Amino acid sequence: MATFEFTIPSIQKVTCPAGKATSYDYDTETPGLGLRTSATGGKAFIFQGYVHDKQIRVTIGDVKSWRLDTPVRSKENSARKEARRLQSLCDAAIDPRQEKQDRKTEAEQRKTEAMRQRVTLADVWPIYIEARQHKWGELSLRDHERAVHRGGAEKKRGKGLTEPGPLSSLLDVKLSELTAARLQTWLTKENSKRPSAAARCFRLLRGFMNWCEQEADYTSLIPQDSHSARKVRETVYKSKAKEGDCLQREQLALWFEAVRKQSPVLSAYLQALLLSGARREELAGLRWENVDFQWASLTIKDKVEGERVIPLTPYISQLLVALPRRNVWVFSSPTAANGRIQDPNKAHTRALAATGLPHVSLHGLRRSFGTLAEWVECPAGVVAQIQGHKPSAIAEKHYRRRPLDLLRMWHSKIEAFILEQAGIEQPAEITGKAGLRVVA
Repeated sequence: MATFEFTIPSIQKVTCPAGKATSYDYDTETPGLGLRTSATGGKAFIFQGYVHDKQIRVTIGDVKSWRLDTPVRSKENSARKEARRLQSLCDAAIDPRQEKQDRKTEAEQRKTEAMRQRVTLADVWPIYIEARQHKWGELSLRDHERAVHRGGAEKKRGKGLTEPGPLSSLLDVKLSELTAARLQTWLTKENSKRPSAAARCFRLLRGFMNWCEQEADYTSLIPQDSHSARKVRETVYKSKAKEGDCLQREQLALWFEAVRKQSPVLSAYLQALLLSGARREELAGLRWENVDFQWASLTIKDKVEGERVIPLTPYISQLLVALPRRNVWVFSSPTAANGRIQDPNKAHTRALAATGLPHVSLHGLRRSFGTLAEWVECPAGVVAQIQGHKPSAIAEKHYRRRPLDLLRMWHSKIEAFILEQAGIEQPAEITGKAGLRVVA
């Protein structure tokens, strides 16, 4: 160890003594300023001081990167200026090493926060889907993917390019810029073209924003209450049940006549949709393994409960028995990529147009089942259990567990009434296992 006045020439002359890996020299002009020289020739300014009577050493930086000195009023850093700063910390009983670590941590936090502030909807939406898709059904997952589709791809069916999803215009917006004003502007624009779709996608976006608030990486990025602001809620389109979106008793004969002219699979699907009251995707996703002809039951994937078992009524049983068994799907399609029907709504629309009946959506057939059930005075709780609705009262939720036989009694009455009004002959029945009535 040597002590001398540091100058550029004197520092250049310093070498590490033979046999040593490192040597230390100290400046006579600035207390604590030192020079560390390695056997390989590397040199760095250091600071040596005392905190609570304990010696510490802190590396200032390579001599090639740090100037030795600067004018007194200069704002530039230098080794002597930094050594004096570190000495002032020691005098205040502050460990320069901890102060350095704190500054590093603070810089990293600023960098992380700056990166967080740059995160866009497009960056986080796929992460959100990955984290939540195990809780969604196939249809819900598809809705989330379509909502942010940028469009411009070749259509799989028909000619032309696909349209952008309602949320596509927000994909490149930073989460920190999803303000109430931004959402209101987006909704107003989308409402002019597709209000129902915009309202549905707003609900998807709201779920995403609530999820972000629960995730450490994204919490506090989205402006508070942006999706719940009054001006946003008032801009969301209030969808109403379509007028006439339900088959009336006197329309059943025409409806069945038109639907039974469709292809066997589509015809069976549409009739079963009305007679079971199931959701469109629940029935479209029915597998042969979920059909029990022996015990007259259907096991349906339920979006609320996971799955539910409903009666296999005589006429539906007759429809299913006649279907071809091409693959695992009951309502199969030889042309679809996944092997089952994809868009039965087109066939249904054609059937309605051919008869002059008012438009009824596929969900309207589910609504029709619940409405027509009232003609046989079927208890509302029975209809809800068959259709997979959440219980609407304490008694239904905690004290009603109707067996399949009881559901079958009422479900068969509903089916018989609908077929009678449609002028369709009831299927012949015999007594099968455990006294169940099975199609002959």
